[in-house]
Parts: sequence; structure tokens; C-alpha cells
Amino acid sequence: MNDTRPQRAVVIGGGLAGITAALELADAGLGVTLVEGRPRLGGLAFSFRRGDLTVDNGQHVYLRCCTAYRWFLDRVGGAQLAPVQARLDVPVLDVGHPRGPRLGRLRRDPLPVPLHLARSLAGYPHLSLAERASVGRAALALKKLDPADPALDDVDFATWLGRHGQSDRTIEALWDLVGVATLNATAPHASLGLAAMVFKTGLLSEAGAADIGWARVPLGELHDTLARKALASAGVRVETRTKAESVSRVEKGSWRVELAGETLDAEVVVLAVPQKETHDLLPEGALDEPDKLLGIGSAPILNVHVVYDRKVLKQPFFAALGSPVQWVFDRTDSSGLKGAGQYLAVSQSDAGDEIELPVAELRARYLPELEKLLPAARGAEILDFFVTRERTATFAPTPGVGRLRPSARTRADGLYLAGAWTATGWPATMEGAVRSGFSAAGAALSALGRPHVHPLQEAA
Repeated sequence: MNDTRPQRAVVIGGGLAGITAALELADAGLGVTLVEGRPRLGGLAFSFRRGDLTVDNGQHVYLRCCTAYRWFLDRVGGAQLAPVQARLDVPVLDVGHPRGPRLGRLRRDPLPVPLHLARSLAGYPHLSLAERASVGRAALALKKLDPADPALDDVDFATWLGRHGQSDRTIEALWDLVGVATLNATAPHASLGLAAMVFKTGLLSEAGAADIGWARVPLGELHDTLARKALASAGVRVETRTKAESVSRVEKGSWRVELAGETLDAEVVVLAVPQKETHDLLPEGALDEPDKLLGIGSAPILNVHVVYDRKVLKQPFFAALGSPVQWVFDRTDSSGLKGAGQYLAVSQSDAGDEIELPVAELRARYLPELEKLLPAARGAEILDFFVTRERTATFAPTPGVGRLRPSARTRADGLYLAGAWTATGWPATMEGAVRSGFSAAGAALSALGRPHVHPLQEAA
């Protein structure tokens, strides 16, 4: 008698990579179980309750060019809850200028690349005329680079910028302003390959590529609540508070995943967990050099949360120069804050020097800085001040990291890897995580002989 059971898959990890892989496998007809050790889905892009507020652990944004994450939002029914700006517009406030605070803007015009940013750059007050001209020359040189060229991975971005006439001020006021937020590293510590990918795709591909999108609701509503509904509709069994203890081969070419109190057998297993956890679960021989995974470092992100008794910021967000503050976002509406107060989130990437500082020290550092940036904050009452720390928020995009990042396929048939740290070509972003889920599911379906169209090709 023929076995008519559907082929089975187990996805270990309920972040964006794991959710994406599970949805793709289920949509192709596999019976999928998704296991996640935390009590929620969403990985490191999640929300929690603090009193009457719903708080995101950190501020997450995406760009119009992030087509995979936009697919994810569509797939879970949340696109309208995380819209993109009509046109790129970033207020940049410099409080370190000798003649007092100066406000500039990075925004685009409805013109083709590279003219879309020409007027903004020409009037950018945080750079001299010569520095503005040098940015244009560097951008043209950057456009000629191939981010996939392995040679670029061995060079740090700062060295390349220096060779192309970029002053320290230009790097601070432009390249790092964008790069720290997208790469989670300053130019000296960022791979040229990853930096070239970010700037070519975001600023030099299409006029609207860098338009910014962000959630107008708590991230948990998108990455947990709506994701669970989409997974359930696709027939995926979701088990949270469930940790995979081991993954091993069994007879007939299938896999066994041991959970606490349960054993799952499957033809496909996707490891969609961080690199160290993946290393610990990998069966022997799955990768030629599994210890390379341990060489992929991590980089922290710190978020400082301040609730004022009044409105102190009129813009939805801004970036800062001449201050320890990097980016500030208004999270009042999304958090559910009632009354006349305002809730700001200060997002600090590449925060290795601050990630372990006591809350009292961070309060003494950041409240005066916010008063310098926002005069309306002077004299305002602080209703709440707290800090969220993600010590391993992203993989570190250091020079040489490219050769350490594995592809979705392993040497073990039926076992696949997913996660923003895998070889997506992208830095550690929500976009990279979703793309890794596509790659793992696509590789699995191809190996099973199942017809499969890449979601982004399908959308096109």
C-alpha cells in the first residue's frame, strides 16, 4: 500500500526567516511544524507590554527596495500597517556646529537616478561645497562596484572612502549616518562589499528605493499576531516555548528532531536560528567547516525609551549629528500612549561602548542630549525612562565575514539553513532574514522535485 502522507518539514526558529520558510513550504503542500523556544514569534523584532504601553524592543525600519520584507508584510496581511514614505525625507539636526544647531534634510526629488538626490546634496548644510562635490564623485565610483565581488569583502568601507576623497566629516555626516543604521557598524568596521550593496541598492538603483517604511503598530502585531494567523491559514503547526534539542538522520533519508517530550520526523529540516545555536544543532558532516559559524561575530543595538508629559517632537523621526544620539522616533501612537504626552525611542546602533551601561548612567547621558536637540523637552516632566538592549542584535558586518556566511544548502540532503547571517548578500536586516527563508525553502522544494517559483519573480 502506498504511503500517501504529505512530505513533512520542521522549521526550527520562529523569526522572520523561519516564518517565511514555513509559509513557503506549506504553500507548496508540505506538512510543516514550526518550533520556537520563545513564547512568541518574530525573533529580535518583537513587542512587549510595559504598564499601559506596548513597546517594540527596538526601532525597525525598512526601505522601498526591501522587496522581500514587503512580500512578507503582504503575505501576513500587514502592508497597510507599515507604509512607506511617499518620498524619502530625513531631517538631520546638527547640534555640534559652532554657530549653533542647524537642520538639514536628505530627501529626493521625482527625478531619475542620480538626479533624484542632486538638489538635496547640493543644499546639504552639514558639508562644505567641496565635500558635497566629493560625495558625487564617490557615488559614481561606488556605482561601478560589484557587491558580489569577493575581493570587496576583504576591504573596510572607511579605507575605500578615504581613497575616494571622503573627509572624516563627510563620513560622519553622510556615509555613517546611513551606514550605521543599515549595517550596524561604522565605516572602519564594515565590509566594503556589504556597504556597496546597501548604498547601490538603496540610493543608486531606483529613485524611490530609499523611501523609508516603518510599522505604525507594535511589531508584535505584524511578526507574531498576523504571522500566526497566516501560518495557521497555511496549515502550519506552530509550537512556541518549544526548543529543539537535537537533529539527526534516521533511516530512509528522513530526519528526526528531538523536542522536550516529543519527537518529530520529517523529510526537510530548516535551521532558522542564530549561528551559534545552528552550530550546536548541526549533525556531523553537514558543513565542511562548521566552526566558521562561530567566527561570525555579533553587534549590539541599544534603545533608549523616554516618555514625556508633553509633545516635544513634531516630526515622526530625525537623525542627529554632533551628539551621541543617532536616530529618534516618535512611538506615541503605536505604543497606545494616551493623553498629551509623547513617547520617543532613541535607536543606537553599533552600541558596543554603551550596551552594558547602567540605566542611571544612560539617563544622565541621553536626557541632556535630547534637550539640546529638542528645546521643547527642556522643563518637560519625564513620565518614564527605560532601556532595551539587544546584545546580539545583528551579525557583525566586518571585513571578511562574507567567506564565513554559509548558503542555504548543506552537505546533508534535506537539511537547510536560514537566517539573516547566512549568505543572502544583504547585511543583517529584516529583508535579509526573509530572503534567507526564500532560499532555504526554494532549495528544499527543488531537491524534492516540486515546482517552485521564487516569490519575488512571481510578484514581478
